[in-house]
Amino acid sequence: WFRWVMLSLALFTMFVPGWYIKKMAYASLRRGILNQHVLLEFAAFGGLIGGSYGFFLQPWPMADFFAVCVFVTSYHILSGYVSLLVRTRSSQAIKKLMELQPATARIIREDRREEEIPIELVKPGDLVRVRSGENLPVDGVVVDGVSTVDQSFVTGEPIPILKRKGDEIIGGSTNQQGTLIVEVTKVGSESFLQQIAQHIQEARALKPGIVILIDRVLKYFVWIVLTAAFIAFFIWTVGAWLIVGEIYLETAIFAILAVLVMGYPCALGMATPLAMIKGGGIAAQKGILMRSGEAFQAFNDVNKIILDKTGTLTVGKPKVIQVITCNEYDELSLLSIAASIEIGSDHPLGKAIVDHALTQNADLMPVDEFQTITGHGVRGMIQDKEILVGNSRFMLKEGVIISEFEEQIKNFENQGFTVIIIAENNILAGFIAVGDTLKDDAKEMIELLHEEGFETVILTGDNWRVANTIAQKLGIKEVLAEVLPQEKAAKIRELQAEGYKVAMVGDGINDAPALMQADIGIAIGAGTDIAIESADIILVSESLKGILDAYYIGKSSYSKTRQNVALAFSFNGIGVVAAVMGIIHPIWAMIAMALSISAILLNSFGSRSFIRSQRLKRKNNHKNH
Repeated sequence: WFRWVMLSLALFTMFVPGWYIKKMAYASLRRGILNQHVLLEFAAFGGLIGGSYGFFLQPWPMADFFAVCVFVTSYHILSGYVSLLVRTRSSQAIKKLMELQPATARIIREDRREEEIPIELVKPGDLVRVRSGENLPVDGVVVDGVSTVDQSFVTGEPIPILKRKGDEIIGGSTNQQGTLIVEVTKVGSESFLQQIAQHIQEARALKPGIVILIDRVLKYFVWIVLTAAFIAFFIWTVGAWLIVGEIYLETAIFAILAVLVMGYPCALGMATPLAMIKGGGIAAQKGILMRSGEAFQAFNDVNKIILDKTGTLTVGKPKVIQVITCNEYDELSLLSIAASIEIGSDHPLGKAIVDHALTQNADLMPVDEFQTITGHGVRGMIQDKEILVGNSRFMLKEGVIISEFEEQIKNFENQGFTVIIIAENNILAGFIAVGDTLKDDAKEMIELLHEEGFETVILTGDNWRVANTIAQKLGIKEVLAEVLPQEKAAKIRELQAEGYKVAMVGDGINDAPALMQADIGIAIGAGTDIAIESADIILVSESLKGILDAYYIGKSSYSKTRQNVALAFSFNGIGVVAAVMGIIHPIWAMIAMALSISAILLNSFGSRSFIRSQRLKRKNNHKNH
């Protein structure tokens, strides 16, 4: 009865759960493709035919052949399931992100009447009321109310953030305290959550160089294994007959099966993507999005990190420190003309001036012929007078004399403040000192980056004195200042020509070309759409610690991938040679294959513990300092 059980089990495994493998193998053969499904079927059918032969001829080792048939089919199905499980778990971040967005929104109509409508019907410009404890259904700007908002799942930051009028807010965040009225800015596929989900999906579809290389190897690998199987058969039949005058048919068939089992490339196919899929999932949970497969690989080679100043090292919300007037201008009238011009600009410094002017009740006047001079400032006509607002380079270029106040301007700049100069009809009207606050973790993270061996550089359009002051506070030795937006990419090219592998960290529109030029582009915070689209890595949080977390995840994933490839090649390569020589019995080949795949799975699942150990080491090292 044992013989019947073995036959039934082999037939059932081959043609019930294993039927889909045969369909894929057949489809591959029809297209002239030899892949792991075809190789598996050669081994499985070989085992079934050998076992069936032994079923009728008692001396033939039936059980060993049926075992090969059952084992290779079962393990292929099992490994496919485990691989799918890893992929599915890595996709949970997307699912959880989308679950944060409510299905409906509470719209405030023009007559102040509130109406709850499906989220799909919400339009930009609508006003939405969000009560305490509710998730925000949309991206928008707070127009009324004050509350703390929990953005932890979106950004990875555990500390609630205070939101008040004028602050941007991300859909999916949880309103913790008061009621907020939010004006909708983005909906549907343009919303932050939808874009993040799309970037995660795109990242999973992109392959780094090592994965592409393995894919190319696999195209020829099956041919190599089949050739090895033919050589094994030839050695133990024709070769044996020529040398000793006897054909070892049973050994030859066992050798063929052992070669096919040892050459089964499932381990090699799983070796490369699993660790990166796992790493991508861990990164997403920390608010880090790897937008390209190369991000995992290239970060390991980076030795120089370029950091934009405003919004990257600083909070990105500058405030007016002091207003200095000249030539009979009073403070309010100076703020009035400066804010009237700057309201047309999207620069953070311009916004700071406008906000300050409004708090001082300065009048905003209509502006004609508004023009932005990138990297210098803005200009426009107010009541038939030409108004210039910008930096000292802009004023010198336009012939505005500022020498009388040069020492005062230098003093502000030496304190790290940016000075915005205002001129009317090429005559100095005054200047405004604007200051931005360094991020709380900026100094600590720069020190940690240095401990990891990275060189850091500030790259900014601001003047040298301001940039050097910031650099000294943070311990950054290299500064590239007064760099126009169109020149940032060229500066990175120069560093690359010197042999550096460069990562660029920025958040604004003017950083986009530099992000694309760098070996790794990192967009920090929500940033601008164009900066995000130009980056390889997106740090959803404003915190700089995401740079090191991204580095550790990339380093771990790429290291695990290389280890997996080495394991797979070791098992497959050594095993196939041993099988050809008849050293390995098919049963031992199956055990070796199981160990190979299991080792790769266990190694891939170890990514999280590696990242935790790196973060612990980072904290301990910093405490010791």
